[in-house]
Amino acid sequence: MAAVDGVRVWRITAADGEAMQRRVAASLRRRGLRAGDRVLLSVGTSPALLAAILGSLRSGVVPVVLNPALVPAERAALVADADPALVVDGDGALAALADGDDGYGDGGELAPFPLARPMHYTSGTTGRPKGVWSGVLDEAGAQAMFDDEGAVWSFSAADTVLVCSPLHHSAPIRFAAGVLLRGGAVVLVERFEPGAVRAAVEEHRPTVGFMVPSHLQRVFADGADGERGAERAGDAFDPSSFRLLAHAGEPCAPALKRRVIDAFPAGAVWEFYGSTEGQFTVCSPDEWIARPGTVGRARPGRVLTVDDGGQIWCRVPEWARFEYWRDAEKTAAAWRGDAFTVGDVGRIDDDGFLYLDGRRDDLIISGGVNVYPAEVEAALAGVGGVGELAAFGAPDDRWGQRVCVAVVGTYDEVALRAAARERLAPYKRPKDVYRIDELPRTGTGKVRRSAIAAALGLV
Repeated sequence: MAAVDGVRVWRITAADGEAMQRRVAASLRRRGLRAGDRVLLSVGTSPALLAAILGSLRSGVVPVVLNPALVPAERAALVADADPALVVDGDGALAALADGDDGYGDGGELAPFPLARPMHYTSGTTGRPKGVWSGVLDEAGAQAMFDDEGAVWSFSAADTVLVCSPLHHSAPIRFAAGVLLRGGAVVLVERFEPGAVRAAVEEHRPTVGFMVPSHLQRVFADGADGERGAERAGDAFDPSSFRLLAHAGEPCAPALKRRVIDAFPAGAVWEFYGSTEGQFTVCSPDEWIARPGTVGRARPGRVLTVDDGGQIWCRVPEWARFEYWRDAEKTAAAWRGDAFTVGDVGRIDDDGFLYLDGRRDDLIISGGVNVYPAEVEAALAGVGGVGELAAFGAPDDRWGQRVCVAVVGTYDEVALRAAARERLAPYKRPKDVYRIDELPRTGTGKVRRSAIAAALGLV
């Protein structure tokens, strides 16, 4: 383990990862957990957390991976909803699970690949988080799921994958598992900091990586923030070891995309479009250069369609199905036969390339993390002096978007921010608060959140 500017960086070999995962599997079994049970993990990124996730999945136990930055009330609600057989919410409990400190030994048996997907919570326009549940697959389904990811990205034992996004998101888990379980190595960065990422690339020379565009923006940003003095950080960053750099999670500005394509080896920069619920497309650099703005064509085994309202639907294999945990109504609304939607809208050209005309209207994507306005609004609505309140996203050079609120009333901003600190995780808290005479609305009276930034002169 090394540290750069206080950020720890670990290199995990396949052998070390296997040993840790076996200890997790043994510990889970001796605690009485069986296939289909849930273990809730609310801790920061580390090799132990990765081992806990993969050791659980290879045992058929489903990890429910939460953002450790959630405030107690947010976390308590999700713990109650998930109904886990085991809660791991501190470094000591995680060490006991992953390091064998509980005396359970290291003899756990593991399937050769994950038997399930983690259950992640994703919010909706109601602001109520819902778990994405896929259950436990049979051997054929689990093998197909594992092979699908490997076929798209050609993972092999020769790869070293850079993981610099939090492990409570699905993509970094998929990329880490895809390489590690095929005999490769993982370079795990405790939290994203440009200097730590550049140092990890320089020292470990990864061949594969995943980042969201705001990460790429910061890695290639000028050194004016003091990380590298007056030196241009992008010029100091050497990505020549990468055969694959995949990005997703938020729109990528064309100028940034071109800069990244130029900096990385030819053919290395791929994009994909997906969600917690499932994966839709992949897009090679040549395809994007020929069709700027596309997010690619349907991933193998999927069929994309767009309905009359522009909503995107994706037909998936049986093993890729999901439901919303204990919510039959939302599950039924998401599925139409063997195709699902997450509510995004777009268009498909004659050659099958998908273009996004907009993410869900209300969604704020800040640093690649989804923030739902309704959740922010519900947390702040009761603050004294707030008549009406709407959360919205404003453009941000560093994060893509930042969370803002527009408020009608004679509120106390100090009280408003105190309520946000108490009730919302840091990434959901408003960065800017604007007093406004009235909120823009549609003809039917619905708040037009997408128009607020323009009305305030922020776009």
